Amino acid sequence: MSAFLTYLLNGLAVGCAIALIASGLVVIHRVTGVVNFAQGTFAVVAGLCTSSLLGLGLPHGASEVTAVLVAAVAGLLTGLAAIGKPGVTPLSSLIVTLGVGVLAYAVEIVLWGDQPRSAPGLAGSVTVAGARIQTQHLLVIAVTALTFVALALFFGRTYLGKALTACASNPYAARVVGIDPRRMGLLAFALGGLLGGIAGVLVTPLRPISFDTDVTLIVNGFAAAVFGALTRPVITLLGALLLGVAETMAAGYGYGSHQLEVALGLMLVVMIVQAGRRTAISQEST
Repeated sequence: MSAFLTYLLNGLAVGCAIALIASGLVVIHRVTGVVNFAQGTFAVVAGLCTSSLLGLGLPHGASEVTAVLVAAVAGLLTGLAAIGKPGVTPLSSLIVTLGVGVLAYAVEIVLWGDQPRSAPGLAGSVTVAGARIQTQHLLVIAVTALTFVALALFFGRTYLGKALTACASNPYAARVVGIDPRRMGLLAFALGGLLGGIAGVLVTPLRPISFDTDVTLIVNGFAAAVFGALTRPVITLLGALLLGVAETMAAGYGYGSHQLEVALGLMLVVMIVQAGRRTAISQEST
């Protein structure tokens, strides 16, 4: 029983990290209609930056904040490449984000090499109901909870948040009242980079990060985002937690090499179910 609780708590922490990646995908897609396949790159950049800054002697806190800001800038630059030119279709922008991800591989190898890097996090562990969980995992859960609360306040209480929501709901009406959907789209990409960066600095102490770690991150993040239909952050969070627990259980009970298959399988099931619902709704409407 204690092993099950340990896997469950660790899975929730893994799911929280996935949720941060997925929420970036959702924010960008809601505003721009673009699926940003460079989202995992932001986490990798932040993780590698954290490792380098700590190695240079910059203290904790300053290193992580700087790395997250670098990821936000990377998100903004990705947005400029993907939607900076007027009239670009979402499909073209999606292809651009794939190209950005490939370009990032080359840049990361030049700057950091091809060997995995890690960074020190919170040491120690705590026992909860007989289950042992690393302190860093608790930090991941706490920061993710605070981040989602901050996102809810940002979108519900601030002008920028409401402008982003307006663009997501009706970009044409938003343009009529003076909101520039392109600028809001760039802001969404920067916010996506910020969220990816937070995930990166939280995950790096738990697992080594290399230039190609973004593949696993984006697959998991996209699977969770699909669970929320790329539009619903709360459902996306629930999907990410489910995915994290499922992967951790698979690893804990001897199927660690099949974690990626678990993510892809869950994503496929959700897509089939959602497609069936859309077909049923369209048939009822006709």
